[in-house]
Amino acid sequence: MTDQVLPEYGRFGALSRVELERFCYLDDEDQRLIAARRRDYNRLGFAVQAVTVRYLGMFLSDPIAVLSELVAYLAEQLEIADPGCLDEYMVRRTTRFEHQAEIVAEYGLRAFADAEPELGTWIADQAWITGDGPKAIFDGAVAWCRARQVLLPGITTLEKLVAAGREAAEQRLWSQLADQLTAPQAAALLGLLEVPAGTKQRVSELDRLRKGVFRASSKGLLSALERVTDLTAAGSARVDVSSVPPRRLLGLAQHGLAGKATGLRRMSREHRLAVLVATIEILSARAADDVLELFDLLMTTELLSKAERESKEEKLNRYPRISRNAGRLAEAVAVLLEMVEIDQQVELSVVWDLIEAKVSGAELRSAVAVIGELVPAGDAELDGQRAVELAGRFATVRPFLPRLMATLEFGATADGAPVLAAMRGLGQMITARSTKVGARWLDARAVDHDLIGGAWTRLVYPAGRPPETVDRAAYTFCVLEQFHRHLKHRNIFAESSSKWRDPRAHLLTGASWDAAREAGLNALGLPGDAAALLRVHAEALDTAFREVAARLDADTPATVDDEGKLHAAALTATPDPPSLTDLRRRVEAMLPRIDLPELVLEVMSWQPGFTEAFTHASGNPARVSDLGLSVAAVLCAHAMNVGFAPVISPGVEALTRDRLHHVEQSYIRFDTLTAANVALVEAQARIPLAQAWGGGLVASVDGLRFVVPVRTIHARPNPKYFGRKRGITWLNMINDQAAGLAAQVLSGTPRDSLHAVDVVLRQSGGVVPEAIITDTGSYSDIVFGLLHLLGRQYRPQLANLPDQRLWRIDAAADYGPLDKAARGRIDVDRIERHWEDMCRIAVSIHTGEVSAHEVTRMISRDGQPSSLGHAVAHFGRIFKTLHVLRPADDEPYRREIKAQANLQEGRHDLARRIFHGRKGEVFRAYYAGMEDQLGGLGLVLNCVVLWNTVYMDRALTELRAQQYPVLDADIARLSPFVRTHIGIDGHYSFHLPDLGGTHRPLRDPDADAED
Repeated sequence: MTDQVLPEYGRFGALSRVELERFCYLDDEDQRLIAARRRDYNRLGFAVQAVTVRYLGMFLSDPIAVLSELVAYLAEQLEIADPGCLDEYMVRRTTRFEHQAEIVAEYGLRAFADAEPELGTWIADQAWITGDGPKAIFDGAVAWCRARQVLLPGITTLEKLVAAGREAAEQRLWSQLADQLTAPQAAALLGLLEVPAGTKQRVSELDRLRKGVFRASSKGLLSALERVTDLTAAGSARVDVSSVPPRRLLGLAQHGLAGKATGLRRMSREHRLAVLVATIEILSARAADDVLELFDLLMTTELLSKAERESKEEKLNRYPRISRNAGRLAEAVAVLLEMVEIDQQVELSVVWDLIEAKVSGAELRSAVAVIGELVPAGDAELDGQRAVELAGRFATVRPFLPRLMATLEFGATADGAPVLAAMRGLGQMITARSTKVGARWLDARAVDHDLIGGAWTRLVYPAGRPPETVDRAAYTFCVLEQFHRHLKHRNIFAESSSKWRDPRAHLLTGASWDAAREAGLNALGLPGDAAALLRVHAEALDTAFREVAARLDADTPATVDDEGKLHAAALTATPDPPSLTDLRRRVEAMLPRIDLPELVLEVMSWQPGFTEAFTHASGNPARVSDLGLSVAAVLCAHAMNVGFAPVISPGVEALTRDRLHHVEQSYIRFDTLTAANVALVEAQARIPLAQAWGGGLVASVDGLRFVVPVRTIHARPNPKYFGRKRGITWLNMINDQAAGLAAQVLSGTPRDSLHAVDVVLRQSGGVVPEAIITDTGSYSDIVFGLLHLLGRQYRPQLANLPDQRLWRIDAAADYGPLDKAARGRIDVDRIERHWEDMCRIAVSIHTGEVSAHEVTRMISRDGQPSSLGHAVAHFGRIFKTLHVLRPADDEPYRREIKAQANLQEGRHDLARRIFHGRKGEVFRAYYAGMEDQLGGLGLVLNCVVLWNTVYMDRALTELRAQQYPVLDADIARLSPFVRTHIGIDGHYSFHLPDLGGTHRPLRDPDADAED
């Protein structure tokens, strides 16, 4: 660690004139103290020491070993003609110590020895809570001392204090977990690292338990449940981990989740036991996640969707018979209607003769029978056929349903409790396989009849069933379908799972809410009382309606049709001026040619924080030499989807297969990728060209689809994007400076609105965007409400503008031509009633207690929001209406949204080009592997964008120097996603040439393209 911090600790770096004026200016109090010295060298020496301790936080052992620029600047302020007189300050040794004591007293500084116990406690707490590496805690300790005016000690003293605090925290963590185990329990855990004797198994029991790839079938679900059972048995000595910070538990578990058994066996016994306890705890939660993810996948893709598809096919098969027989019935009814219309008293025999002239009695009776069979009464839109298809798949669910209910512990809200009780009873009945009423039937006295309705009624209670029975298959799916729906909305939940838990239990409540309320509301800019805020919004909404209505008669792109629907003229593409076309050509031609691996290495050489972000899973600094080279190779292999073979170089230790696998397992993970990305985002924001593109205050969220051809429970079907295979969505956010800010991997192609807010809140580092742009798939009133509660403006692209409903607060207001369009009424009273809970949800999401996805699921139920969901939606409708009105009337606003959406598409095009290996398909079966690979892709994309922006900015500078006319309007339309100069295909060399601390030379834009 000393090597990392020594160059900057206790030393002055280069100071510009601006920095000198900011940090080294002597105010009136400084001048008063300095004036008490009689000689120039003492005055100057006192000033140097005062400024030194203020800037560095410590006195130097050699007080005059400072920058000459600093001495000259202080001498200028003190009107000392000869700054060289400072050398005389060292003649009398005691003078400097006397001055130091006076400075400490006058400025209220504290000696480090006095604060050392307090700082030691702080370091121990930080190490315990965060598990940060030594450099992060060292930097935090320096900040702690500076904030409390404590003089910094020598670097070795502080380093030893940090090391002692981290070691104490590690020992505390290991002891707290391992000391709860009895001797037999410890022996059982340690046995997980051994290969079981007398079996064909060739790997340790821990290796077996870590595997979680299952086929989406009944057998696959049974295997997943078996894994939960095995982990429960392995964790039968389940210890109390409630007092261990979740981050520490996960960090400790990383060793067991990724490390080899041989490596774990080399740990001390206490450390090894703690790792195994944490690993079993995390694996148990993930195993429960896998079971429920697999159950959801099985229900969605193998049962519900197939039943729906087959019912549609059956409906199509029925159609000719229904059409033919319905036509016969129609002819008969037409005769009856004709008799009614002429109002004649006609004998029945005559009417019958008239009907038989059209259709025979036999045909009519046959038609009635066929229609009665094909269109049962009460089956809306033939939905009964879907139920029939589902019930026919009882053999699929029979093996796992009892095991599911027996293995996982479920809880439920009041809404889900009856369904959960029915599922538990159903599991027991299926297991019992009662023979009293036959294999097909269940005892009607043991079922919940209140849950049976709709199309299921006819199937659960079929004609001719034995007395006091119901159809087993039909009742099973009737209950199972409701169980699945309640599980998705978390009315039924599994607390042992991390993804399918009860979000209500994790919302801030009681004392925790009281403690977080004020700070949380201040952070989000929310008032405690909604009344005043809603009055402001009502006024803004009323003003927007009136302004747009007043301009509709003018020459604006907005119009209202005869039905009162609002229309906006389509945007016309802005043609590229010749100056922009030539500027693009010249700038792109000037970019140096470079292979992608060298590009990544060059960017890493610019950003020391990039490599430093990749810490070992243990939190310690790098334990291998040339870590940056290995990290670059792993990132490129992930980003290009080519595997390790093309990047391996056996003659280079950092590029061997074993080294790359070690670095991938120990250094590449979500938190290190995120930390490295922060350095790139912040570097991009400092480039003048990026600042010309935007200020980082606008961002967009959109998804990129990837086919996953391997067997995994984390991919879903969608023929539009994946054909006959399954796939995932990489939902990512990019700001208007072209920097990728955050991303999340999603199974299949879910509605982005359920996850967009989570991606927005995943951002770490850089300017926080104020406005979020999405495509139409992310639109919902609840998302509008949540994002605005979280302090963001929401600007989705709105499809079918005329069909968008406008909402008003003032029911009596006359908005002229918009009056009919503004037919929705925002319920302000509902918002006020639920305001406290709305704020509680927003702060809980903001602090990371729950995810926005969990909350959205909780308050929105298949288009039927809860009472709280309605309140959030009504709040969101204020901003939705303002958003709809503005694009209709403000063309620049619409163009900004379109430009940001196009920017994201440009990034996705570049991503597809880089991710070219294996046909651009993801071959990772585990979710963590998918996230790491696509996280690597996002990081490499930002490397390319940063490299391109730096060299494009240099190219513009050179063009200006050559008197080439560079227009600001053209600069704003340059793209950082150009790629023709970047080598992506082939075998890759990780060799960065010596650039002499500068950049590569630009090419001549007028030279031959082959040069």
